[in-house]
Amino acid sequence: MLVTLKKIINELGENQAVPAFNVYGYEDAKVILDVASSLRAPAVLMTNRDAVMHMGSRNLCNLLKSISEDYDIPICIHLDHAKSMEEIEEAIKSGYTSVMYDGSSLPINENIENTYRIVQFAKKYNVSVEGEIGSVGYSDPSIKIQGEYTDVEEAKIFYNETGVDILAVAVGTLHRMTGQEAVINYELLNNIEKKLDVPLVIHGSTGVKDHDLTKLSHTSVKKVNIGTAIRMKFGESLKSQFETDEFDRIKLFKKPMKDIEGVILEKYKLLGFKKTFY
Repeated sequence: MLVTLKKIINELGENQAVPAFNVYGYEDAKVILDVASSLRAPAVLMTNRDAVMHMGSRNLCNLLKSISEDYDIPICIHLDHAKSMEEIEEAIKSGYTSVMYDGSSLPINENIENTYRIVQFAKKYNVSVEGEIGSVGYSDPSIKIQGEYTDVEEAKIFYNETGVDILAVAVGTLHRMTGQEAVINYELLNNIEKKLDVPLVIHGSTGVKDHDLTKLSHTSVKKVNIGTAIRMKFGESLKSQFETDEFDRIKLFKKPMKDIEGVILEKYKLLGFKKTFY
């Protein structure tokens, strides 16, 4: 069943954070939903800018809505890193139940103004809104986005003036890290928690060590974004078959779909979801 991100977060158990996985089509979305269903856990299917530029938010959302109809668990379809009101409007009108506006590279006043306008628009459709303060950079040097730790006082002002449902903060991670090398600034995270009563998001969580994922799930962090870990496993598994004469992509996708299952299951478990049998 499709629900908002806010509803999923409000219904999380103690010491749980929901993993939000980037999806690029049927194959990864189905495996994520299969794993989540086996755990009776919620699922957040997240589409990033690359996927939206490739398929369009309307086409992606229609695909994900259709797949979701087969599952009796809470499912959120989330737009990640939107940069404009136009992107947000198209996604919301297509059926996304949650959107993220990323104004982190803008002056704080402009970020606040744009985010507030999006929150007011999204409320009309009962759609959750995620904002970002500070900036989570990229490990890929070709992407010219510098990381910048979240300033606690700016975060407080941003939250109070925008009313976002959930807030992404920069506390030591980078997007597209291929190794678990992030160093989490827990002192900063604790200071943010003391000043703000809002669920937090960690982007770039492929780079977060296993024990840190579990530790984060015991904090105000309630959503953890994961994309690169699945892309790497899917790509490696797909490339391992290139010596074959097989050319049918449906057959070639079977092994990667099986291989990413373990990655997804492990992230769920690290974030507080245990195996159930009902």
